[in-house]
Amino acid sequence: MKRALLNLVLIIIAFAVQNSIFPQLPFLSAAPNLLLILTFSFGFIQGKEAGLLCGLISGILLDLFYSGPFGFYTLIYIWVGYLNGIFNKYYYEDYITLPLVLSLVNELAYNFYIYIFRFLIRNRLVLLVYFREIIFPEIIFTVVTTLLIYRLVLAVTKWLEEWEQRRDTTIV
Repeated sequence: MKRALLNLVLIIIAFAVQNSIFPQLPFLSAAPNLLLILTFSFGFIQGKEAGLLCGLISGILLDLFYSGPFGFYTLIYIWVGYLNGIFNKYYYEDYITLPLVLSLVNELAYNFYIYIFRFLIRNRLVLLVYFREIIFPEIIFTVVTTLLIYRLVLAVTKWLEEWEQRRDTTIV
């Protein structure tokens, strides 16, 4: 229960920072996608179910606060959480290259999903401009931010596991 509550708090904080603080910073040409980082981190570290649940909550938050068809963001975030949960069996704590590669792949998939269903369908075929102006800067910021956020999620997960083990051993 404590793990779920802490994960929910992290998702809400990431949503608030991503949508209210990052757009106000004038020196950022693009903002890192914190919800995507949390979704794939929870899936990668804690498994498919945690990634799926984080993707569901993150997607619903974005669908509620942005216009468009309801479920648009929920679909991609659920898929990201679930598919990254498959890599849970390849999880090693000190192995940082796989999370960075997953971050890059997830960001590319997310942005191409946005491009296809928001721009390509409306006959806006300037993929190279979209890639240069939006996708590439966002990928760079997201991958760099992944180094920090992934370590934070890993530390919180370790702390919770230790706390749960200590609590289980103190029962008389």
